[in-house]
Amino acid sequence: MNIKHFLFGALLLLPCSVWSWGPIGHRVVGQIAENHLSKKVRKQVARILGPEDLAMVSTWMDFVRSDPAYNFMSPWHYVSIPDGQTYEDITPPQQGDVIATIERLIQELKTKQFTHGDEAFALKCLVHLVGDIHQPLHVGRAEDRGGNDIRLRWFGEETNLHRLWDTHLIDHQQLSYTEFTKWIDHASKDQVSQWQSQGVRVWAQESMDYRSKVYELPEDGYISYRYNFEHIGFVKLRLLQAGIRLAGILNDIYG
Repeated sequence: MNIKHFLFGALLLLPCSVWSWGPIGHRVVGQIAENHLSKKVRKQVARILGPEDLAMVSTWMDFVRSDPAYNFMSPWHYVSIPDGQTYEDITPPQQGDVIATIERLIQELKTKQFTHGDEAFALKCLVHLVGDIHQPLHVGRAEDRGGNDIRLRWFGEETNLHRLWDTHLIDHQQLSYTEFTKWIDHASKDQVSQWQSQGVRVWAQESMDYRSKVYELPEDGYISYRYNFEHIGFVKLRLLQAGIRLAGILNDIYG
């Protein structure tokens, strides 16, 4: 068997947590959060993370996937909720999901009673997962593995719906994460106050509410400029909300 075909087939068999916001998306979330930390909290975060900042540790959970010792974290990246239902209607998996894990990590960072690893481990996971839950397909449909089974062509390139939202729409803007951050980090005080007052399950519901629009696809599966035009505004909003909310959590914990 051709090695490329083997690897492609293997990827299709993986769960819907294979991808999350790509490096640029996650780093945008981390940088926005860093921008909105109080001076005191920024010092506390630096004490925990050392020379790395929130933008740099935001991709850690994806980086360590190459190590089987971290396989237990795979279900933490997403949650599957059927259309028309809420998180309260489903039975969460015992190994955890993105909602339960974020809620647990916040509590552990407050109490310093950690289920896995230490404070740095918990903080790195929280930074990543707050980004993940704001991607609509990380609150996805189980039947298509959060869009991984929806095959598409993005400007002629073979891909799937989940990866389109994780990386292609962001990378298409041709901005670094610092440039992207400068582009979108302009929330009003009222927006910051409102977004930071809402809980994790509200964030998940927001992703679900937009999910149907994500699936508005042409019959031939060919995606290009029009799809980008229609959805990049929501991508920007979700990255901004994730960063603002992450900052709110950390300011509350360490402030």
